[in-house]
This record gives sequence, structure tokens and C-alpha cells, in this order.
Amino acid sequence: MGSVAMDSDYGAPRELSALQKARALYQPDLPPCLQGTAVRVEYGDTATAADVAGAHVISQAFPHTYGQPLAHFLSKTANVPDATIITEHPVVRVGIVFSGRQSPGGHNVIWGLYDAIKAHNSNSKFIGFLGGTDGLFAQKTMEITEEALSSYKNQGGYDMLGRTRDQIRTTEQVKAAMATCQALKLDALVIIGGVTSNTDAAQLAETFAELKCPTKVVGVPVTLNGDLRNQFVETTVGFDTICKVNSQLISNVCTDALSAEKYYYFIRLMGRKSSHVALECALQTHPNMVILGEEVSMSKLTIFDITKQICDAVQARAEKDKYHGVVLIPEGLVESIPELYALLQEIHGLHNKGVSVENISSSLSPWASALFEFLPPFIRKQLLLHPESDDSAQLSQIETEKLLAQLVEIEMNKRLKEGTYKGNKFNAICHFFGYQARGALPSKFDCDYAYVLGHVCYHILAAGLNGYMATVTNLKSPVNKWKCGAAPITSMMTVKRWSRGPAASQIGKPAVHMASVDLKGKAYELLRQNSSSFLMEDIYRNPGPLQFEGSGAETKPISLCVEDQDYMGRIKQLQEQPSEHHAKTVPSECWSRVLGLRHILVVCIICLSETTVLIGPLLNICCVLGVFSSRRILEQE
Repeated sequence: MGSVAMDSDYGAPRELSALQKARALYQPDLPPCLQGTAVRVEYGDTATAADVAGAHVISQAFPHTYGQPLAHFLSKTANVPDATIITEHPVVRVGIVFSGRQSPGGHNVIWGLYDAIKAHNSNSKFIGFLGGTDGLFAQKTMEITEEALSSYKNQGGYDMLGRTRDQIRTTEQVKAAMATCQALKLDALVIIGGVTSNTDAAQLAETFAELKCPTKVVGVPVTLNGDLRNQFVETTVGFDTICKVNSQLISNVCTDALSAEKYYYFIRLMGRKSSHVALECALQTHPNMVILGEEVSMSKLTIFDITKQICDAVQARAEKDKYHGVVLIPEGLVESIPELYALLQEIHGLHNKGVSVENISSSLSPWASALFEFLPPFIRKQLLLHPESDDSAQLSQIETEKLLAQLVEIEMNKRLKEGTYKGNKFNAICHFFGYQARGALPSKFDCDYAYVLGHVCYHILAAGLNGYMATVTNLKSPVNKWKCGAAPITSMMTVKRWSRGPAASQIGKPAVHMASVDLKGKAYELLRQNSSSFLMEDIYRNPGPLQFEGSGAETKPISLCVEDQDYMGRIKQLQEQPSEHHAKTVPSECWSRVLGLRHILVVCIICLSETTVLIGPLLNICCVLGVFSSRRILEQE
């Protein structure tokens, strides 16, 4: 296990600027369902996985925590006869740990939970683990107090407690976490993080339940990537801030491009494998091009296809005397390009076999070796980096923007030499906007969202729930209309049925997986509708810096506001319908129609497939069709 630096100044009072002091005084509002000292909870339907085909595997892997009900927290004015009202609040001991990459707003989860704990019983203890999960294993703690919190309210970063390896996965780590919870007599452990951290939280909750450890485990959706999205989670804490800070930088570059009119800017954005950050920033700033990894995957575009697309765009703009432009690239693009992904998988497989970095290039298969040798030396070096703990590449270290800029320059020079392009010489400038935004002061939305989630965590604890994630829906509305609840983390899981290379080891293991950009969603449709004008007309949009007051302070992610995502709210409405028209569960005839469609498709696929290799991925398609069908049927009902 890694060591925790005990001489770090975790939790020490900060020296605050005038703006930071003003932000520290901002008090987020609470929705009506979280106000008062009584906790009112209504239990809804048994929550099962949307991945119907994987439900059996998930239930087998999580026998103690799968199939638990959804929980809705109610205001005191709600007229729900069968609601459970909790008015007794004994002293509790709660631990909290940062288990994901720093994301703006994380401190407000701590603040919200602290306020909720103390409001219900001032004698309760709130314990923070220093140095992330390594601090959890080593029992390195600090007590969260009002004084300790005072200079971290509405502030960026994770420096109040710090973070380290972001995993609680191995048997040794799980045992160490349980030993800590037992030694400190914790009633609950709250884990702040993204998809990987919440998968670990679910496993920890299951293990605790199996071994009769009384500590309840609660997950909170906090990740800048915005890729923890599902029917219960609309967006994550930090995504709004990251996109706003990046959008200011992008729009400044757009203005620069328009001023000099001689450079193409290639800007790579953080976001891991999904392209949510790139999509949101494109909607906010209107760059000339944005290349989404999900588009590339769907169309199976090679690096040469993408290069040609950009070159054709450069040539079309040159014909209108435009020799400048801005191209956005998600950092996960490298894993979306088929041949580069296959090369990475082969390299990672050799890493796993213990082949040294110096010998990997000579151990590659002939086709992989040919591709590797074609690539520029700087990319070769970056592709050889050891993979992350989840077997993905070190995306932040692979300069895809420089690779594309170099390939485009080579192709444009070739066209210039051949006479097929008659414009000015192509000039590119590259940027990576990654770490610059992670420690930013959180937006008003992220401050509010995180603080409310902290309060929801206490409600989950008061209700005695284990293995749940705190959820808030109807987020595009004002705070007083937000709906708060909790959903079992196992209901958000899916099971991989098919994979390439070393990632095949993940087949059959339930997990909360990253959500990709929905290419049938309204946010993507909005981008596609405007892509032609973005490309040719230079209608750059500058949202400016983060606003904390005035009309600009109330803006929320465009991709959040254009979608209709209040799934929990629609479930609630369905439950409130007369029982003779709608049962408390999804009507059985709906499911029979959905399942009937899936079974027909599976039979057809098995009959038509000449090779069983295809059955795995095609079953995934069936599952997706089943989910889409269920949505359509529910709408018809």
C-alpha cells in the first residue's frame, strides 16, 4: 500500500483571497424535502438493473444489496400515508473519504453532510480520512468541525482531506477498510467519486452486509468527466464548473484565432473515455469542429479518416479565405480509433506479461509493429506508458491533438505540392486543457448540488440504507423543485459481455460503467443541427469567466437543460396514478412486450450468426433495444 504523507497540511486553514472569502460566505439553499429535523422517506419499487440480461449475474454477485427499493425523501407537506417518518436521531459516527480525481464542489458534499449531521444531533461525530483511500486503510483521520470547514466552503480542490489511489478493490484493501470502520465504530462510510469509486462502494457495502459489519456504505456522484449518468443520476458534481472554466479558455482562443486569422488551434479536453466535456464545451463556445469519440467509434473511423475530415474542412474554409479555426478533441479519442485502441490493447497485454518497456516494440505483432513505427516518436513513447488501474491508457499523457495536427500538416503540404490545395500554408497550435480546471472555484450550481447531496447522504444514513447512491433529479429547475432520493448502486450496474484484449478479464464482472455520449440524445442533436454553421461561419460564442452573482450565475450545462431526464420524478408520478390504471411496478404487459422483443432478437441473432464470437456484442444491442423499447412502451402507457 502507498504511504500517506502525514506532514501534509490537510485541513489546515487556508489563506483566502477577497473572492474566496465572499464565496465562503455563500449559503446554498435546500429543497423542501431536506428541510426540518424529521426525515420522511417513501420506499418505491424494487430497483433492478436496466441491463436485463445481466440482472441475474448482478444479483448473484450482490445477494445482500441487489433488489433493494428506491427511496424518495419527502417534504413535510407531502401527503403520503405510507411514508416512514424518522424523528429520533441518535448519536452517529460517520466517516468520509475522497476516492476520485479532484472535482470542483467536492468540499461542499462534506459541508452539507456536516450540517445535516449536526442539525439532527449535535453530539454526533464526523470523521474525514486524510490522503484518500490510503488514509482510510491506514486509519489516518481528522474530525470535521465548523472551524476546519470554514475556509473550505464553496472552494475548489480536495486539499481539505486529500486523495491518493482511488480504489478499494483488492481483498487486502477491503479488509483494511472494514478494520478501520470497526475500529472507529462507524455507522456509515461515505465515498465521494465517479464510476470506479462507486463500483468499489457497492462491493464494500455487499462485503459489509455479508460479514455483518454494521457500517453502511453510501456513494456520492462526483466526477468532472460527467460520465456517471443513468436513469437515476442526471449529472455529476464538478462537470458544470469544468465545462465553464474550459469554455472560457476555448472562447478566448477562438477570439485569438479570429484576430490573427492564421492559426488552427487543436485543443484536447479532459473527460476520460467519454466525450461529455467536449460536447458541452462545443455547445457553449461554437468551435469550428469537435471530434467526439462516440462518433468515431460508431463510424469506425481510422486516424487517416479523421485526418482527411479535418483536411477537407481546412480546404473548404481556405476557399472562403479563412486560414484559422478551432478544433476540440476529447482525451479519450485515442481509445475510440480502432487501430490505435487495438495497438494499445496489445501494448497493455505485453505490460501485463511483464515485458519491459524497452522490449515492447520488438514484441508487437507485425501489423501492430508497422502502425507503431508509422507514429511519431513522441506518441510512441506515450503509448508505452503503463496503463491505469482500470486497464485504460494514461489518456491525459497521450497528446492526440499534436498527432492530429502533425498528420493534417503533412497532408495539407502534400495537397499543396500536388496542386489540389492552393491556399496558404497550414499552421497549428496545440493545447491540452486538463489540470487547469480541476481546482477551480466551483460554480453556483456545483456548490448547490454538492451541498444538497451531502444532506441526502444523512437522510440515507437515517433511513438505515446500505449500498445506495445519493441522487437529486429535476436539476434543470430551481433548487426548491429538486427531488431528492437514493438508488441502490447495484441497479446502475451493467455486465460486459464482450471485449478485446486484456480488458476481456472484465467480462462478466458487474460494474457501474462510464456512460457514453448518447448519439440519439437532444444535446448531440443540437450540435449536429449547428455543425455546418459552426464549421464555416465563425459564430464563436464567449460565455466569459465563471459568474457567481447575477443572471450568469444561474446558468447550468446546456446538455443537462435540453434533455428530459427526471426519471425518478416520472416513477413518482406513475406511482401516484390510480392503482387500477397503473400498478406500483412497471406494468407486466409492458415488460412482456419488451422481453418478447429481446427474445425474438436473440433467437434471430443466434440462428443467423455464423460465428459465436458475434453473439456477445449483439446481445448488448438487444439489451439496448430492450431498454429503448421499454421507454417507448412506458410513454405509450
